[in-house]
Amino acid sequence: MIKTGLMTIAAVLILAGQVFAATIGISSAEAKKLLAKGNIFLLDVRTPQEFSQARLSGAVLIPTGEFERRINEVPKNKPILVYCAVGSRSKSVADLLTQRGYKEIYHMTDGIVGWYRNGFPIQR
Repeated sequence: MIKTGLMTIAAVLILAGQVFAATIGISSAEAKKLLAKGNIFLLDVRTPQEFSQARLSGAVLIPTGEFERRINEVPKNKPILVYCAVGSRSKSVADLLTQRGYKEIYHMTDGIVGWYRNGFPIQR
């Protein structure tokens, strides 16, 4: 009975690890390296006003307020990097993507503010 219980606990932990492994928090410096590899869907979840002021090259804007309605615009066949201003909105959206079955989700923990502070290029 103890052996069966331990095997059940181990199976649950493995499954939980697979679920939570899909959302990965990375810094802007790590995000820059990831983007350099290519084939990443870059998702900006800020407001249209924020997007018009500054954005990362190649980003697709889907504001958090529209996200659930527009989630089908996000491809399931490639890694996704989500960013916002400082990392809170991107974390929420990344978690939602994970819950909806997306597999390789990254969120930039320091957002575009961290990106800019590191001296990385932005579009205006």
